[in-house]
Amino acid sequence: IQQDYTTLLPVDAASEGTNPVPDSLWRRYSEFEQLRNYLLVTYPFLVVPPLPEKRAEFVWHKLSADNMDPDFVERRRVGLENFLLRVASHPDLSTDKIFYSFLTEENGWKETVFETGFQAKADSRLKALNATFRVKNPDKRFAEMKHYGDELQSVISQLLRVRARAADRLYGVYKVHGNYGRVFSEWSAIEKEMGDGLQSAGHHMDAYAASVDDILEEEEHYADQLKEYLFYADALRAVCRKHELTQYELEMAAQDLTSKKQQREELATGTIRTFSLKGMTSKLFGQETPEQREAKLKMLETQIEEGEELVKERNGECEEFVKSAWVDIERFKEQKDHDLREALISYAIMQISMCKKGIQVWNNAKECFSKM
Repeated sequence: IQQDYTTLLPVDAASEGTNPVPDSLWRRYSEFEQLRNYLLVTYPFLVVPPLPEKRAEFVWHKLSADNMDPDFVERRRVGLENFLLRVASHPDLSTDKIFYSFLTEENGWKETVFETGFQAKADSRLKALNATFRVKNPDKRFAEMKHYGDELQSVISQLLRVRARAADRLYGVYKVHGNYGRVFSEWSAIEKEMGDGLQSAGHHMDAYAASVDDILEEEEHYADQLKEYLFYADALRAVCRKHELTQYELEMAAQDLTSKKQQREELATGTIRTFSLKGMTSKLFGQETPEQREAKLKMLETQIEEGEELVKERNGECEEFVKSAWVDIERFKEQKDHDLREALISYAIMQISMCKKGIQVWNNAKECFSKM
């Protein structure tokens, strides 16, 4: 993709520094993926805008599913530009230095992003997110939002499938009108008084049949808008999943602290509440000496102090995550409601216009027949 990105930059940002901002840059799809992965790792509490599909999905059968098809490549270019506009308009993501580097540096931005160490964080987060864990006290709001993400993805998928089937049938109906045109033209050749009227009606039918390509191309634009929110649903669920991980880490730290305090109490009083290998060893081989017990108590005290600090830190991280994530989720919901409402209204207007065009074609044909 080659694109003029200077319009995405703040005026003061574009004028800063000694090196002038280039008019345009070349970027591969994989570079957009790298940028988005960096944003996902750096801002786990934000609903990061999705990239457009790399390969065509939910296509009607006459549309090419080849990812190198010129029309698909152009739609993907528009989708990538939309991704940049989404990031540039985001209150937090727009100020990121790596994003600025992506927009302004022809070479070297990859080295800049790798220097952040985001890949190591991404690998560790990926392992943690793939691990099986269950939060004991899940946040009801995030659980409901995750479920909403599942449902949103489901209904948009169904809507896109219905549209693809409708596009197939619509294409057939329009092309059949081309047969009307051919038949009327052939008929006009054997008629004298009726010939001109039949031929004119045939021309109207031919024009109607040919117009379907532009109509369905416009439909693809609305389908791409729906697909964006199909992928946004994944981004929304990712935030909820990361909150679960943050909550899980807090619960594990608290559980470990409780265990250490219990060990301290057992060691200080000489009573063992739960079965343990150490307790069985003590019974078999005798009790520890006072010096050994004192050393262990001292070590436990240190571990408890560290554990309390860790729990405090994890609790702060969790509270900050919830606060930041919920602000962005509310922002996303407002954006989603506005965008989908506008897209559906525009789609309905297009359908109405298409129906009016069909009525006009048959009104024109009626006029042709009336003059015969």
